[in-house]
Amino acid sequence: MKQRIQPVGREKLMREEDFIVSKTDLKGRITYGNRIFVEFSGYTAAELLGAQHNIIRHPDMPRGVFKFLWDTIGAEKECFAYVKNMAKDGSFYWVFANVTPDYDDQRRATGYFSVRRQPKRGAVDAMADVYRAMLAEEQQAGPRDASDASLAWLNNVLTQKGTGYDEFILSL
Repeated sequence: MKQRIQPVGREKLMREEDFIVSKTDLKGRITYGNRIFVEFSGYTAAELLGAQHNIIRHPDMPRGVFKFLWDTIGAEKECFAYVKNMAKDGSFYWVFANVTPDYDDQRRATGYFSVRRQPKRGAVDAMADVYRAMLAEEQQAGPRDASDASLAWLNNVLTQKGTGYDEFILSL
């Protein structure tokens, strides 16, 4: 069960040379985390291994983003996203994430592999605004329809801009 951690307004900034790497099983339980993941999350390796990856989910992240991510990797496609994570002490850190399925020798998905790096500051600012709007949609829709409502809002904005999700994210 995820602990109730109160967010604090202290940001940890990734260094340019940092790469956070983790692997999960198909259910999202952490099976590997590198030393940088342990450092930024504030959890010990023992606390991370076997825990749901959402142990680091910041409440400023819309549910719709994670629905999109799970739908994308569940379809065996890679997903790029800007993500605001929360450390064990309540501080936060932004990452530019690439999540992709991990396969066995028979090309069956066995889990997911994620590499996160330092995000561009302008992209973080842009995505923080997008995520605030998505969260407002989720609050208005209520818990049952939150993910779908925020994804519909995002898709509508992208359609108005004449772009797709991947093109938008990679253009920031």
